[in-house]
Amino acid sequence: MDNPSFCSAGDCRVTQDELKALVGQAALQYVVPGEVVGVGTGSTVNKFIEALATVKDRLPGAVSSSEASTQRLRALGIRVFDANEVGELSVYIDGADEIDGRGHMVKGGGAALTREKIVAAQSRRFVCIADESKRVEVLGRFPVPVEVIPMASARITRQFAAIGGTARARLKDGAPLLTDNGQHLLDVSGLAIADPMAFETEVNQWPGVVTVGVFAHQKAAVCLLGTSGGVRTLTF
Repeated sequence: MDNPSFCSAGDCRVTQDELKALVGQAALQYVVPGEVVGVGTGSTVNKFIEALATVKDRLPGAVSSSEASTQRLRALGIRVFDANEVGELSVYIDGADEIDGRGHMVKGGGAALTREKIVAAQSRRFVCIADESKRVEVLGRFPVPVEVIPMASARITRQFAAIGGTARARLKDGAPLLTDNGQHLLDVSGLAIADPMAFETEVNQWPGVVTVGVFAHQKAAVCLLGTSGGVRTLTF
């Protein structure tokens, strides 16, 4: 359990949970009244969903990137639209496992990377909400999630080994975890992704890859970074 935040002799410490709440609240300024909002997945986004519930009367509803977020939104009285029911979204708000200085991200720790990328592609602006531990110089410290069709898992694992990556199947209760799309996930460690755009383009073309969890084509336009000094806004 996180220790509570405290300030002593000018030293203020804020828990990671409090940082998530700060950026979740700050993200409300990017929500356009009267328009459907794109909503991501994860613990930081859960804080945003809680904040979003306070302004739900100003919104028609949301498009969600996962079954978990859909359930949370509906429980708070926010209507959830299928992505095919709406056109372009003004904004998509989601977290990241890593984000670099150009707004490129690694996502998929919550296993929703494919739907996250779909909603991001449907949105004019991606606003990333994260705590400062997610900011990196080079992507790859966090294992890169890759959603794959099961029959291709072994071959894709070998392809990653050929470029220096170690791919492991993500398990749940001893069996391969199934995504919301019914596919498997590989988590790839040992990579240093100096050119995220080229990496994403290449891996997405490997037969059997549904989505790679590098978001360079759908990078963030803004990152609200929770720090011990408050919310820092990065624009890309």
